[in-house]
Amino acid sequence: MGTLKRVFIGILAVMAASSAGFAQDGESDNIFIKAATDVINALGDFVFSTINVFGTDIEWVVAFLAAPMIILTVYFGFINLKSFGIAYKIVRGRYHDENAPGEVTQFQALATALSGTVGLGNIAGVAVAIAKGGPGATLWMIIIGLLAMTLKFAECTLGVKYRTVREDGTIAGGPMYYLQKGLTEKGWTKAGLFLAWTYGILALPTFLQVAQVNQAYSQLSAVTGLNSDFAAWTFGAIFAGLTAVVIIGGIRSIANVTSKLVPLMCLIYVLAALFVILGNIGEVPAAFGTIISSAMNPDAATGGVLGVIVIGMQRAVYSSEAGLGSATMAHAAAKTNEPVSEGMVALMEPFIDTVVVCTMTALVIVITGTYTVEGYSDIQMTSAAFGSIISWFPIVLAVAVLMFAFSTVISWGYYAGKIWEFVIGGSDKSMTTFKIIFCAALVPGAVFTSDTVFTLMDSMFFLMAIPNIIGIYILAPEIKRDVASYIARLKSGEIKETKA
Repeated sequence: MGTLKRVFIGILAVMAASSAGFAQDGESDNIFIKAATDVINALGDFVFSTINVFGTDIEWVVAFLAAPMIILTVYFGFINLKSFGIAYKIVRGRYHDENAPGEVTQFQALATALSGTVGLGNIAGVAVAIAKGGPGATLWMIIIGLLAMTLKFAECTLGVKYRTVREDGTIAGGPMYYLQKGLTEKGWTKAGLFLAWTYGILALPTFLQVAQVNQAYSQLSAVTGLNSDFAAWTFGAIFAGLTAVVIIGGIRSIANVTSKLVPLMCLIYVLAALFVILGNIGEVPAAFGTIISSAMNPDAATGGVLGVIVIGMQRAVYSSEAGLGSATMAHAAAKTNEPVSEGMVALMEPFIDTVVVCTMTALVIVITGTYTVEGYSDIQMTSAAFGSIISWFPIVLAVAVLMFAFSTVISWGYYAGKIWEFVIGGSDKSMTTFKIIFCAALVPGAVFTSDTVFTLMDSMFFLMAIPNIIGIYILAPEIKRDVASYIARLKSGEIKETKA
């Protein structure tokens, strides 16, 4: 209770300090918000600066993250497609070992990781992509989502292989550990330390999970009419307080919440999307035609084909988080002695969140024609699309979005806590400080514009991927050997299938 009390005091302190900058007329002339927005935009300009390749401007960081998705997919023999059946059996518990080290089941680890990816990246992110790049951005999101499965497999396999199991049974895992340990085993001790600490430092700002709060408030304001600075700050404070209650309980508390919340909210959203799609089944071929033609022949305002690919790439990375290393912290806690098996479980994430859910969202938006309506640039486009068919659904979507946002934030509370523990220290005092900062940082999320929060999250995500991708390239041959060993033992019966 003492920790929770200090967290709430921190939340109130942020509100008090920030509200001092409000202009007398109540408009968002808040000096705190304006200064932060300037800094975020400058960061975005730096991260997404372009290089000229054969006369075409390409954002270097996007190309850097796309390359390993393609290269590793080929290198691992299209494991993203071939291992889906095995992954399904593992998730069902057909190879579960109750005595294996770990804190949660492999299904719970998947649910926790999915709660950090299935959500606003699929609902709001698709709308943002279509608003910026037209319906064609969806096609590139799907293609990149399929390729992202391999990258997610590779990093989560490493996450389990090089995790640290403490005496009390708790787990410490993630890129900070496999970069350091994995490269040290290869004799690259200094390189391992450099990449691990570079990752930790670049990933530390990810405690700023403002995009979730922002889009949740955007949808809530759309259905309730609440749209003021006071309402935004109040919403942020309530959201932060609820988050504090869960993350103080640690990974077991988080896993218990997400393993129940994620399937429920996915079911609600998918059923609604299917209702719209099946109710307009005759228009689906035309919708796919619009998506494909727009991808190949986009409007000049979107930057041409390359511009649409970049937009799709940005939103697919935010949706799947492949290459960021974040999900490896949840998967590292899974009960298993087989790192490859958890990697196979992890590859289901981009398929579910980016290929399936994003495609459904895009079809609803295109079928209803909402993307042609002026004034929609974020989650409100998705809401309007559903609302045009199911008049009352925006209210249901508001509830679902709140659950999506909440589950994503508490998952990132766990991830950011592990990063903080590595960089700052894991003492009780240190972790209490982290929880105060993490929750207090959520409060102003609803006040920023959607462009600002997505610029912030995109910039942080792409930066933290750089050391992680370098390490995965170096350790790829090791992963390939482990995959061959695991598949051979499955075929020989050495790894026995059990009843779920």
